[in-house]
Amino acid sequence: MRKPICSLLTLLSVASLWSCAPQNKDVSTPASASSEGIDRTVLPIVEPPRTRYEELDVRDATLPARFTVEAPEGAPNVLVILIDDMGFGASEAFGGPIAMPNMDKLAKNGLRYNRFHTTALCAPTRAALLTGYNHHSNNMGVITELASTFPGYTSVRPQSITPVAEVLRQNGFNTAQFGKCHEVPPWELSISGPQDRWPTRSGFEKFYGFLGGETNQWQPLIYDGVTLVETPQDPDYHFTTDMTDQAISWMNFTNTLNPDKPFFMYYAPGATHAPHHAPKEFIAKYKGKFDQGWDKLREETLARQKQMGIVPANTQLAPKPKEIKDWDALSAEEKKLFARQMEVYAGFAEHTDYEIGRLISSLEEMGELDNTMIVFIAGDNGASAEGQMNGMFSEMTYFNQVPETVEDMLKHYDEWGSKETYPHMAAGWAVATDVPFTWTKQVASDFGGTRNGMVIHWPNGIKGKGEIRSQFGHVIDIAPTIYEVTKVPSPKMVNGIAQDPIEGTSLAYTFNDQSSQERHTVQYFEMFGNRAIYQDGWYARTIHKAPYLPQPYNTLREDKWELYNTLEDFSLTNNLAEKETDKLKAMQDLFMAEAKKYHALPLDDRTFERMSASAVGRPSIMEGRTSVTYGEGMRGMGVDIFIDLRNTSYIMTAEVDVQENANGVIVCQGGKFGGLSLYVKNGKPTFSYNYLGLGTTTITANKALKPGKNTVVFDFAYDGGGQGKGGLGTISINGEKAGEGRLEKTQPGVFSVDDLADIGVDEGPWVADYGKSSKFTGRIKKVTIETRK
Repeated sequence: MRKPICSLLTLLSVASLWSCAPQNKDVSTPASASSEGIDRTVLPIVEPPRTRYEELDVRDATLPARFTVEAPEGAPNVLVILIDDMGFGASEAFGGPIAMPNMDKLAKNGLRYNRFHTTALCAPTRAALLTGYNHHSNNMGVITELASTFPGYTSVRPQSITPVAEVLRQNGFNTAQFGKCHEVPPWELSISGPQDRWPTRSGFEKFYGFLGGETNQWQPLIYDGVTLVETPQDPDYHFTTDMTDQAISWMNFTNTLNPDKPFFMYYAPGATHAPHHAPKEFIAKYKGKFDQGWDKLREETLARQKQMGIVPANTQLAPKPKEIKDWDALSAEEKKLFARQMEVYAGFAEHTDYEIGRLISSLEEMGELDNTMIVFIAGDNGASAEGQMNGMFSEMTYFNQVPETVEDMLKHYDEWGSKETYPHMAAGWAVATDVPFTWTKQVASDFGGTRNGMVIHWPNGIKGKGEIRSQFGHVIDIAPTIYEVTKVPSPKMVNGIAQDPIEGTSLAYTFNDQSSQERHTVQYFEMFGNRAIYQDGWYARTIHKAPYLPQPYNTLREDKWELYNTLEDFSLTNNLAEKETDKLKAMQDLFMAEAKKYHALPLDDRTFERMSASAVGRPSIMEGRTSVTYGEGMRGMGVDIFIDLRNTSYIMTAEVDVQENANGVIVCQGGKFGGLSLYVKNGKPTFSYNYLGLGTTTITANKALKPGKNTVVFDFAYDGGGQGKGGLGTISINGEKAGEGRLEKTQPGVFSVDDLADIGVDEGPWVADYGKSSKFTGRIKKVTIETRK
């Protein structure tokens, strides 16, 4: 933008005066005070006391040094890459069938870790990764949407734990996060805040991504900082490409302005979490590649893993869960559909690797690749079996416990992975990509749920190339590793609050010593009652619950425990519980001690029940409210922010001012794969209920709104008698009935990916067909929504 003339004249005048002014020999250019000798364990770092001057004239005084905090000398950049929902045996770098050449290149020039572990679920792993503390210590014992008021499960990070991004930021690093953030409690997902758990209040100077467990990759709900932004209008748009563009831009910008200042970047794409959305050219690469089925794929992957040295030569293929059918027992239709599902998943993964390659190439062009420690973790847990036995065209059917048939899903065969689907794959593929283990995501007591391939690449700090490290590691080890290589200590005090001792163990000791003795010797695991304990190679566990079954196998007290020697039994196939009873008892006692220490108790194995905030005491700003009035422009309101319209009767009353043939949304919640919307189309008030993307019921008024002020009412009378029932919907205009229709059924659970609600627009993938635009063309004075029993 051109500067005002007066501003330019002012600058020129000041410059002229400076050039003509007599120069005093006592005036010197200020230097920066050294960062050496400062106490980095107390944050914020205390600046020195200000000097008091006696000189009257500034020309007689010496300029003081300016105090700045710089990163420790020689500190490298740090790039942490975290893939979502990817099993140990998925990527080619760990013997899998999916081509991820950029990850593989990093592995061949760095280190592969084949005994690295996560927590078995998204948000808990991320909280642990970003802090260096166990997930229950972070109060993130489960995903935010299932939080309760028990310590360890509130989803509110304690004040005694400070994220590594904030520590590095206050120690002279630039910081940025791109992609998924699943650490914000659902009742805080609005501009009304609080925003203490949002990325830009958790140490990241820049955030570009989405909040929550997943998003539509073709039409995501994106935040830039704390501002909801519109998706670019590009027919080829894909979020992973967009976030990579943003990451590259930020990295180049930072390097240009602060070339001597290191950065910390957290790059966390939504891939390969459902929905599985990928460009068709990447999907096409895998046509026919999975026709052999998941049983054969498991065998092929294990053979490659042995050949590559990823697993010991004596590793046995662990059995599939009993609920997973043999591929040969499937029908031709099932095989066709399921193979297609895996083709899309693989294409999604390879496309993500391609975008990561662009990011790394930019880093190399900057001349910073050798000076950057890249931590590439292929999965925040094992592959997801939440697709159930058959997979899903619309993943929201899972959260509403509505089964889909193979016959119906085959109708979407050609468009699978496109904008017209919101898909997930059958559980058999999750098991097949978690090779050589039995279980999957959510099962914290099996390595299939927690063991993830990790690559660390840092030419300036790691001498070996293509080597494998087999020391036990856990996601809480990443933060202390970062602290050690950057020479930044974990803080003891932040904002006057004493910090808990770091719980992870730095992995830097493994960088240049392949045979170094393992230092992380004890680790507990727990998720939904699935629990285990590791100690010096021994592993005791119980399989309490499958991710695709509504009920556990046993009560928590009646669970059957198993015992394994993981140093001799990589895939957990030789149960020693009956032979080593004393050892098993000692391990069970150790689990209880660790669970108590890290706030994992009491265990909670409920899932769908915890979706109700009131049932578990989780905060909800809508709790107990039966009437709320919204104003135009309010948008991005999550399920705990917007009034609850599930399984109840309600009245929507909108006061609007329109011209003839008005159009656009008055109020909507949800999106293309489940939601509701009250809108105006061609002047006529209309209500659409989109049931899981499987079908839409529309009620349209028999007359149009008159120009000027109008009152539009939609009255829904719920049938009652349980959840997910139907009801009668009535539209009124200015007190006169103008339309009526029945909804045969409603969604008992979540509407769509984010359940976000908007006034005056539909921000995400549209609930209904509004025409050219969803934006309301008139004025909305207010929208009042009342619920009633």
